[in-house]
Amino acid sequence: MSRATDVGAPAAADPGAPSGARESSLEFDAEEPDRGRRLDVAIAERIPELSRARIARLAAQGRTLVDGTPRKAAFRLRAGQRVRVLVPPPAPADLTPEPIPLRILYEDADLLVVDKPAGLPVHPAPGHPSGTLVNALLARVPDLPGIGGTLRPGIVHRLDKDTSGLLVVAKTEAAQRSLASQLRARTVVRTYLAVVRGRVRRDAGTVSAPIGRHPVHRKRMAVVPAGREAVTHYTVLERFPAATLVACRLQTGRTHQIRVHLAHIGHPVLGDPVYGRAHVPEMRRQALHAARLEFTHPRTGRPMAFAAPIPQDMALLLARLRAGASGGAAPQDDAARAEAPPGGRAIDTGGAAE
Repeated sequence: MSRATDVGAPAAADPGAPSGARESSLEFDAEEPDRGRRLDVAIAERIPELSRARIARLAAQGRTLVDGTPRKAAFRLRAGQRVRVLVPPPAPADLTPEPIPLRILYEDADLLVVDKPAGLPVHPAPGHPSGTLVNALLARVPDLPGIGGTLRPGIVHRLDKDTSGLLVVAKTEAAQRSLASQLRARTVVRTYLAVVRGRVRRDAGTVSAPIGRHPVHRKRMAVVPAGREAVTHYTVLERFPAATLVACRLQTGRTHQIRVHLAHIGHPVLGDPVYGRAHVPEMRRQALHAARLEFTHPRTGRPMAFAAPIPQDMALLLARLRAGASGGAAPQDDAARAEAPPGGRAIDTGGAAE
């Protein structure tokens, strides 16, 4: 998965950028599925935060490079070529600090870990220019590093708007580089809880299926032969008559990966309006929660592990499913029993389990 790297070059293309702001470099290596693919198509798939229209503008400005040479949007790639996109920093008006309450599980001089609620977008986009996690973070840490130059200061990985749970945010450029490197090396452990439709037969398994843009519905992702490598490991935690609670661990980090993979094996996430359409009364969103996060501290090198309790809507859903499985009313402590992710703590307010 592509990650932003701050190249330290002074910004020249955005006169509205703050003094001292720097452009950023988003880079990836073209792989075999990219052979013969247009440059703008490959960039849009590998760096989904950049729209095709913006990529076209960057290409016209000579900011899309292949093996160090500026190339037009229609350039056809070969496997093994290095693609680099130079992105100017956003103007200061693009981001406004907002005093949005956040649940912070851990914070030090290098990073913070946030338990993001469902419904909160991670960063501004055309549909939600404000009221995002980034706006809230800037109110708390005004000098977050400008990662990627795409309205994503401090963000090194993200969650869908309606997925709840854990995110680590970098507070310094050094922390961002270290965390991005760990993500590329796949040493960051991200475990999600999902309630899916139907009874999953196998107790554990791996879904290895390439993911790319849907060939018709361009705002959706899909399992496609020319997609990027995507691997999800799952373990069944609890079965109900018509649903299953599973834990999913990401080996790769493609857009909508868990939702696409679970739908691909015939068990879409309950409440998912895009890939599942299996609505449940307790949920106004997909029943997906980033429950556990493990990484190495970028400065001290010590292992860090965090757990986030299941939010109330998923807890209520699980309580109803358990009541239906037992054939009786749900015990009063069912919701509380749903609070603790497997292998984690019910609530972690102090930070690291070292």
